[in-house]
Amino acid sequence: MSDHGAHERLIATLATGLEPVRPLSPVRRALGWLVVVLAIAATLAYFSDLHAMMARLGAAPDMWLAALGSTLTAVLAIVATFMTSVPGRSRGWALLPLPALALWVGESGMGCARGWAIPGVEPGPQNGDHCMMFIFALSLPLSILLMVMLRRTFPLRPNLTLALGGLAAAGAAATLLNFFHPFDASLGDLFAHAAAVAIVIVANRILGGPLIRWKPRNLRASDVEG
Repeated sequence: MSDHGAHERLIATLATGLEPVRPLSPVRRALGWLVVVLAIAATLAYFSDLHAMMARLGAAPDMWLAALGSTLTAVLAIVATFMTSVPGRSRGWALLPLPALALWVGESGMGCARGWAIPGVEPGPQNGDHCMMFIFALSLPLSILLMVMLRRTFPLRPNLTLALGGLAAAGAAATLLNFFHPFDASLGDLFAHAAAVAIVIVANRILGGPLIRWKPRNLRASDVEG
């Protein structure tokens, strides 16, 4: 009886002051990240020549399809990022952005293979240094925001989650580059974009690990995404 009473008192003590768990929705968190991207897009659009951008993207199907592919890659990759950050969710979510990525890469390649140039549009640069710097500059704050949002998660496959997050940041940055990219497609430009995206993914994978694995000592169960 004494043991039973001790157990009852222990249960009562543990139950005192419990707060209801409020799961953090992966989709809601992805939408929050995308809202920040939209805010950046609105700011960049204010300083860009939207008429010239729309004329360039609409002049050839590969141009607007590549832009659509990078946009969808960013959206689907950030959803996959937060989905894979939840313990118990299938790693199959990592496949979500692959069709959009294939569209992005495929149409970018088609632009290089196109047999004609868009009238009135400069040919793409051969080195693409400015494009790479733009993608790096925008991917950095988006990646930092992502790491902050992932701090309250417990991904069982952190490398996969971080790689997807890097793809989302790079895809968003490449999409926003269209506001200040008055060039036709070229092979050198394509390689520069591909290299920038790959570097962002690897950087997120390597540098993000220590950030999301560290947990404060007073973290409560109700703070963990479920």
